[in-house]
Amino acid sequence: MRDRAATRKIGLARTLSKLGYCSRSRAGELIRTGRVTLNGKIRRDPEAGVLANHDRVAVDGKLIEPQNKIYLMMNKPRGVVTTASDERGRDTVYTILSADSANGRSWIAPVGRLDKASEGVLLLTNDSQWAARITAPESHLDKTYHVQVRALADEEILATLMRGVRMPDGETLRVKQVRRLRAGEKNCWLEIVLDAGKNRHIRRMMEALGVEVLRLIRVAIGPLQLGDLGKGTHRPLTTAEKRMLDRAMRKPNS
Repeated sequence: MRDRAATRKIGLARTLSKLGYCSRSRAGELIRTGRVTLNGKIRRDPEAGVLANHDRVAVDGKLIEPQNKIYLMMNKPRGVVTTASDERGRDTVYTILSADSANGRSWIAPVGRLDKASEGVLLLTNDSQWAARITAPESHLDKTYHVQVRALADEEILATLMRGVRMPDGETLRVKQVRRLRAGEKNCWLEIVLDAGKNRHIRRMMEALGVEVLRLIRVAIGPLQLGDLGKGTHRPLTTAEKRMLDRAMRKPNS
């Protein structure tokens, strides 16, 4: 009996993404404009079924082969956005990666997002399945942030962050852990851990409490620490780091 995985078809756009050629949305554009062939025939349906390890997929006449998996860690600077392009012309993470792209590195995408004003650990990969596991709540990968606020956060504020803050839309946001790292005369640094971060999670909570966020730095994803990686630079994950993240995703409350 043939392996079911070997006989299961997936969509053409998803196939190009899984092969590490481009994002699924970009693949859809290429397919609809007639630049993609399946077994030598132009297909304009992004959902056209493809049999892995059997069917031949080509873009502009060039056969697309599986790409080596790439796993990068970047220290994203403040002011850089995580989209592929920006209508306002702002720098993106791809600006930082541009030299690698010019040297032929295959398509990679950010794993999750950090907003424009936030800094710190950002993972990038061409392994879409791995990226989905990293961001999935059931993977139990905590994200740790160091946050400077314009307030001397007292125990009541810390307790409120743990209990939860109700947003204007009715949603309640909370943190998994919070502690004060250090304080000055008018501001302090907090360490905040999230286990299921929503869009602008920390900033929205602080805004609801009337507390201004001055800096927000993601310093860890699960067991992976930012360490001394320079701002605006990136490097491949080591084999040990990749293995460490994979193990952490298999353990509840990692």
